[in-house]
Amino acid sequence: MIYYGWEQLFGNLACIANVIRICARYGNIRILEDTYGINMRPLSIFALDTYLETPPERLLPREFDENKYGESDKIVLAKIQKAIAIMQFKIEGNLIKQHPEYKMENRLLLDKIDYEKGTVEIEGKEYKINDTSFPTIDRNDPYKLTDKEKEVMERLRESFMASTKLQEHIKFLYAKGSTYKIFNSNLLIHACIPIEEDGKYTKITLLGNTLGGKEYLDYLDKVIRKAYFEDNQEAKDYMWYLWCGKDSPFFGKDKMTTFESYFVGDKEATAEHKVAYYKYVIKEDYCMKILRDFGIHEEFSHIVNGHVPVKAKDGESPVKANGKLLVIDGGFAKSYREKTGEAGYVLSYNSYGLELTANKTFETIEKVIETEDEVPTGIIVNDKSRQRRKVGDTDIGKELKEQINCLTELLEFYRNGNVIDC
Repeated sequence: MIYYGWEQLFGNLACIANVIRICARYGNIRILEDTYGINMRPLSIFALDTYLETPPERLLPREFDENKYGESDKIVLAKIQKAIAIMQFKIEGNLIKQHPEYKMENRLLLDKIDYEKGTVEIEGKEYKINDTSFPTIDRNDPYKLTDKEKEVMERLRESFMASTKLQEHIKFLYAKGSTYKIFNSNLLIHACIPIEEDGKYTKITLLGNTLGGKEYLDYLDKVIRKAYFEDNQEAKDYMWYLWCGKDSPFFGKDKMTTFESYFVGDKEATAEHKVAYYKYVIKEDYCMKILRDFGIHEEFSHIVNGHVPVKAKDGESPVKANGKLLVIDGGFAKSYREKTGEAGYVLSYNSYGLELTANKTFETIEKVIETEDEVPTGIIVNDKSRQRRKVGDTDIGKELKEQINCLTELLEFYRNGNVIDC
């Protein structure tokens, strides 16, 4: 299991703002309120008092379940979304300024807005913006939170950190989670491994250490734990970077264009490009190199990748690099299904090999039932020609063998009289 969603517990305001904005964006505020007991009232009151104009349609929550919210609720969610987005941009801007090593200066956009012309400068190019109603932005100090915004964010921080249910879930992630997992000679990763355009591992400086590849992920695991167990502020700040930083193994793109998506809309401005990892990992020999670098040398090992939607409706396969790379995310969330045509994948593993099965949407299943067509089967990963694996070949089998060896040694000690039964 990979760490995902841990950032809120540390009171990192940038991460908290992102969580709330996304929940408002997709109409999931009730999860925060009902499941985690997060008090959203201070934010909703602030949003309604501050953003008086009717919110534009682009800020209305994206709905995937009919009649989930009434029109008045949608307007409230749109205002909440705008209010928390502006606070997010301010908080993130200050983090970027505090950490030049993140190299995210291109995400500092609030100070690039020209209110008279109605434009914003993004990486040297000027774009029209569709909204200049930002009542809480000080044009002379655009990244400064107002006193009311500070109060709202502090109330939210307290609510997140006091949530018993959130505490339980975060503790579970720390008990079971890791930056990557090796299981039965397969490498499981969430998004990517930071790689340069020339194919070499990116060297990343983190808490005074410069590392790349497996060494970076191993050290990152320690840093993630420092943020929680040692209350290390630099580690806490890095938790936000892991959400949206170019060299984060949990993100996998050159930038996150939230501001552009909300207030620009231009396709060029909103484009997010995949990092070099995805260019190299579709090559079988490069996958083999990664596996070897992680100490995996078996012929039938694989990289099991999450995070990346697979556009199955356009003919894209989740099996790549001649079967060495398996993409199991594929677009589980409803918001991706128009692009992917599927609802993610399930990877099953037995003694004969691996099988990747697509999760069909209810609409697809209903169509199959109506037309009496055959239900689509899974993709068989080409492993069944090899010799069948036995329990002793698995990780659990190897542990059992070690236990048997230890017990055998202990038995010999008893038989030789080296251990006396008291």
